[in-house]
Amino acid sequence: MLSSVGERILERATAFITTFHQETESDGLSDRLATVRDEIDSTGTYVHTGAELLHGVRMAWRNSNRCIGRLYWRSLSVMDRRNVTDPADVAAALEEHLVWATNEGRIRPCISIFPPQRPDGGDPVRIWNKQLVRYAGYDLPTGGCVGDPAQTSFTAQCQSLGWRGEGTRFDVLPWIISGADGVPYLHPVPRGLVLEVVLSHPEHAWFEGLGLRWYAVPLISDMVLEIGGILYPAAPFNGWYMSTEIGARNLGDTTRYDLLPLIAEKMGLDVKARSVLWRDRALVLLNEAVLYSFNRDGVTLTDHHAASDQFLKFIRNEEHAGREVTADWAWIVPPISGSVTGVFHRAFDNTIHTPNFFYNHDAWLPRTASNGCPFHVDSLRQSE
Repeated sequence: MLSSVGERILERATAFITTFHQETESDGLSDRLATVRDEIDSTGTYVHTGAELLHGVRMAWRNSNRCIGRLYWRSLSVMDRRNVTDPADVAAALEEHLVWATNEGRIRPCISIFPPQRPDGGDPVRIWNKQLVRYAGYDLPTGGCVGDPAQTSFTAQCQSLGWRGEGTRFDVLPWIISGADGVPYLHPVPRGLVLEVVLSHPEHAWFEGLGLRWYAVPLISDMVLEIGGILYPAAPFNGWYMSTEIGARNLGDTTRYDLLPLIAEKMGLDVKARSVLWRDRALVLLNEAVLYSFNRDGVTLTDHHAASDQFLKFIRNEEHAGREVTADWAWIVPPISGSVTGVFHRAFDNTIHTPNFFYNHDAWLPRTASNGCPFHVDSLRQSE
């Protein structure tokens, strides 16, 4: 007799495995569903086959409402790490992932999948970093921040475990990994493992003097992957950057590096006069520098116009396959020049389908309510 939790897992498993067999034209659906039911009945969970795992994570990317780069969902490679639980071994696997994905700048989409959540709700592996590569943020006693303000809380956590950065604006943070016991393991990222791009501008020599840089691979590491009722709390994945993610958000946002006033002043613009549109002009120049620098170094990057066209092609492909595309409009429309991209003029259904990726609680903070966020793992939590 299945428990209520087992019934919920079986319902999700049935939906996923049925879709998997339909889309891959695989045989043996009835036998597979019977096996899964028996596993859930005896253990409280079930184990995905390698083929189910591969297709499931690709479906999760395909279903990611907030991702504009889904055209390439079929190209996602999987590193199956479900047998890796020791934090030191996890760190070694993450190093391998980062090297393979970086590919000397020719970025390859990849995901590493560590063991799933246990039936009792415990996490065999948890990666505390939001991304495997992020820059430290140091709060100053007098106010303000050196580095990335979005990382001050995590930076303090690293320092409490003995890590000491150099105090620059671009110190690569170490990794914190915990096993089933929840004890944090600190792993400094080896020098040379992270490919970074030094930013310059093709027309303004002063820009390189700003000393700006950014890393090549956006490798999300704290989201929970859900496939057929099974939660994978450690499933770091990467694609490649869209230029505005770096130039408009990471470096431009007032809550991040907030560089627009400095760049506008370097451009000779009056930052007290709104009518000169100094923010807009500085924002475009900053994004020009990101595009130029990544292209100069041969590092994979897409611009927001190309990404918009690719997303519209993804929609056409999905419609041809008989699937409706769901999306979060506010995340799909680029943060600059939105109205001159095709996605701006489309309305999207924001319904969430699974498999998918969900936000998790910060591992170093007390668990708090998710405020009903539909993209949060609380909406899928198997057990309390």
